[in-house]
Amino acid sequence: MEYESGRFREESNMADIKWIKITTDIFDDEKILLIESLPEADSIIVIWFKLLCLAGKMNNSGVFLLSDKIAYTDKMLATIFRRKESTVQLALKTFEQFGMIEILDGVITIPNWGKHQNLEQLEARKKYQREYQRDYRRKQKLLLTGEQEENTEESSCEDSRKHLHKYLHESNVNSLDKEKDKEEDKDKNKESKEKVTCEQVVDLYRSICVSYPSVKTLSEARKKAIRARLKVYSLEDFRKMFEKAEGSAFLKGANNRNWSANFDWLMKDANFAKVIDGNYDNKPRQAESAKPITGNKFNNFHQRQYDMGSLEQMLLENQSAGG
Repeated sequence: MEYESGRFREESNMADIKWIKITTDIFDDEKILLIESLPEADSIIVIWFKLLCLAGKMNNSGVFLLSDKIAYTDKMLATIFRRKESTVQLALKTFEQFGMIEILDGVITIPNWGKHQNLEQLEARKKYQREYQRDYRRKQKLLLTGEQEENTEESSCEDSRKHLHKYLHESNVNSLDKEKDKEEDKDKNKESKEKVTCEQVVDLYRSICVSYPSVKTLSEARKKAIRARLKVYSLEDFRKMFEKAEGSAFLKGANNRNWSANFDWLMKDANFAKVIDGNYDNKPRQAESAKPITGNKFNNFHQRQYDMGSLEQMLLENQSAGG
């Protein structure tokens, strides 16, 4: 058994992996705190965790049945948990008093198993309880009337258990698959972000933001800023932000201050978010001015082309005429 990311994980003889959720603040729980004040508190708490792990291993939504007809007894649990039977009995009695388990018709169940797995399983357990109570009332009625029912009660109860097992197995598998998918997605996202280097981000900037000052050196300050953004954004997010920046007339100088953005400005957290959110996207009349400005950036006069040889000749002629 391994402890991984807040979960106890067990590998069964089968190929699949079973685990249960354990919250990190479990020892701040009121019931656990009360148990810690009791005699043999350590043993009782260990038995609780063993009980949870056994429930996860059985994959039966907190219903402790060795088979369709055999329920776990105190003695069986004492053998499995390698604890004294009296200690197991004390633990089960404590758990039942605190509502941590319920014993229905001799079968130990964990009523809030949805807390450790999912809510669908909790609904299935409630349905199982209703069917169990219905069968139990029918049995009592038959005893009072003196009637007998040929194996109907036993088969009905067995059918309800089989139905429960099938439903719980399917819902538990779905829950495990969903959790596994979530973990895999997290791992993939983490791995993809770790693979992105500062050099890749700068190269992307150079290839897209051609209207902005080029980044010639990758200083430690710039690396720090890039790494900070990579904790939140993917390389695709950087691409989107750079494309929006390149298309923004305002960021390229079309503003009343004649101010232009640069790489360091774009890497700041608040600025990155505003650009990618579209705060600097062009208004309709700014679309034309988004094109790169060529020539003298301080005015829009057409730059004349001069022949230096002709200019020199004109100057010489003027000097001769003046002499």
